[in-house]
Amino acid sequence: MNGDQLSAFEKRRYARHLILPEVGVEGQRSLLSARVLCIGAGGLGSPVLMYLAAAGVGHIGLVEFDRVDESNLQRQIIHGQSDVGQFKGESARRKILEINPECHVEWINESLHKGNALDLVRRYDLVIDGTDNFPTRFLVNDACVMAGKPNVYGSIFRFEGQASVFAPTMGGPCYRCLFPEPPPPGAVPSCAEGGVLGVLPGIIGSIQANEAIKLIIGKGEPLINRLLVMDSLGMEFRILKIQRDPGCAMCGNHPTITELMEYTGYCSLPHHETDAVTDSSREGVSPLEISLEALRDQVMAPDCNTTILDVREPGEHAICHIEGARLVPLGRLAEALEGMDPSARYLVHCKSGKRSMEAVELMRARGFTQAWSVRGGIIAWAEEFDSSMTTY
Repeated sequence: MNGDQLSAFEKRRYARHLILPEVGVEGQRSLLSARVLCIGAGGLGSPVLMYLAAAGVGHIGLVEFDRVDESNLQRQIIHGQSDVGQFKGESARRKILEINPECHVEWINESLHKGNALDLVRRYDLVIDGTDNFPTRFLVNDACVMAGKPNVYGSIFRFEGQASVFAPTMGGPCYRCLFPEPPPPGAVPSCAEGGVLGVLPGIIGSIQANEAIKLIIGKGEPLINRLLVMDSLGMEFRILKIQRDPGCAMCGNHPTITELMEYTGYCSLPHHETDAVTDSSREGVSPLEISLEALRDQVMAPDCNTTILDVREPGEHAICHIEGARLVPLGRLAEALEGMDPSARYLVHCKSGKRSMEAVELMRARGFTQAWSVRGGIIAWAEEFDSSMTTY
């Protein structure tokens, strides 16, 4: 191939690629003709989308239905203050086209689900997983295995990140070889609950973009059969060797998963109304939850025998809190219970209701029979009763 196969614009724009023997004209043409599907335009998706556009990837598909929130701006660098309230897909599309007006962007303004996942994945050369939840992560993996497409994986939490390339068709494992099933409800906190260092998704997302480019141009050693683990506080990178599991239900020698499934029943606690406390007529109610209205009544007319417990972390409490609530982070609750009255009444809240449910289960097991989790947490409280409250 020769340089005449690129336009004058492309020769100028990608000059630093063209002088790399590993890329050159052939590699750049591969990038220009590549079709990459990115799931999410958040913390991981931001650097992925920007660097792939800058590198000249010709067709980028973007699955994203969320809107930009101010709390996103600490790490989701593809969005800005003026984008708050707008669809992330539209905001990301504008930034991509500003970086590279010749990039074709297909924005899919809907969630990824079992009805559309396989069709979408089949239309692209590879998939980049920029999700932040287990149900979508497992769905992405399964669709990629069924379609025979590489899955460029990344995940972040607090100060740690991971990256890999799951590609059974290239001799490597799939995501299920490491994690056969989604975790049970409440077992793993989300980034919204545990926090994440703003720069971390920039690092991991850039690694994902790097892996995608290597796959497209067919050079280097992709992170197949390897899991990169990063500790940003210690600034340590480790490479763990991973292998395909012959018994994997998805990509093993005798797979038992033959169709896509939804995982809405996993990884998150159900949001029920409370039962006998406020609404025993509802089906499927939880005996451990109480309504926001019950919490409001307690705040307005405090009972000396009722304590409002906030089981979030001190940093979250500093952002917003309910007046009169006692802060006892979930990790310290077991110790704190030693000095608390098990016969008293406790209304327990966190950010959204997951950690408070875990706290109440612990309290009930310790004999605190009058403990309830506030459904929806402080986020629901702010939406329903205190619009002036700063949320995160």
